[in-house]
Amino acid sequence: MAPLLLQLAVLGAALAATALLLISVVAFVTATKMPIVHQHEEEKFFINAKGQKETLPSIWDPPTKQLSVVVPSYNEEKRLPVMMDEALGYLEKRQKRDPSFTYEVAFKYCQKYGSDKVRVLTLVKNRGKGGAVRMGVFSSRGEKILMADADGATKFPDVEKLEKGLNDLQPWPDHMAIACGSRAHLEKESVAQRSYFRTLLMYGFHFLVWFLCVKGIRDTQCGFKLLTREAASRTFSSLHIERWAFDVELLYIAQFFKIPIAEVAVNWTEIEGSKLVPFWSWLQMGRDLLFIRLRYLTGAWRLEHTTKTN
Repeated sequence: MAPLLLQLAVLGAALAATALLLISVVAFVTATKMPIVHQHEEEKFFINAKGQKETLPSIWDPPTKQLSVVVPSYNEEKRLPVMMDEALGYLEKRQKRDPSFTYEVAFKYCQKYGSDKVRVLTLVKNRGKGGAVRMGVFSSRGEKILMADADGATKFPDVEKLEKGLNDLQPWPDHMAIACGSRAHLEKESVAQRSYFRTLLMYGFHFLVWFLCVKGIRDTQCGFKLLTREAASRTFSSLHIERWAFDVELLYIAQFFKIPIAEVAVNWTEIEGSKLVPFWSWLQMGRDLLFIRLRYLTGAWRLEHTTKTN
């Protein structure tokens, strides 16, 4: 009996090694090269409040605003207005308190607020949430850049918590730092409301994130993140994943470059209308996590430290 068990164990190990090798080869062969910032000519422009085309700025230009807010959206007609009203209401009040405070929100309120504050960036082809955020980031004018989801699940005034978390990281190496909104403090409450199956998927995903990609960040998927301009340009320039798992690769890149990251507890409310189909979305994200690790491990994707020259 013992020899048979040993043979089965050896066979199982061999099959596992073969499967890992095969997945590694697939990950390497199917890896895309460095992403193009603007893939289409039409994506180099935005329509201003007068209906005219204007050339988009670049993240490599000097900043002209204190804050840019990037809001990715796809079929969000019902949820977006609530989020935008809250965000712009907060930003307008803040600007009245502090006239030097400038901001930009990338979405469809430019007719009301003017295209210096609100700009609509349209992708010719749907490239996923990560692709939309990257385009918004690369067209931002702010010294700091905030990612915010269209559903308004995170209360917008919590941006002040992220700002404090960012400031607490100073001094910033090469002006780079990231503050991530986090729902980890709400985990016990959310587990009580979820089914056992969804809870199992959640913990499985968290384990894969920790095991394969990102250490020390409990909630990588909260869509409320604040980056310095330099951190945004460094991380998004190397980003490959364009779907739901792009946040994980973003933080993987940040940790590779030793960019300091603060995880900050924020208020969060689950909003109806999520586009995530629990099982299939988590399965896709799990695949993306494995591919992120294997593609960097095999050298299909590379990250290189750049040395400043005086």
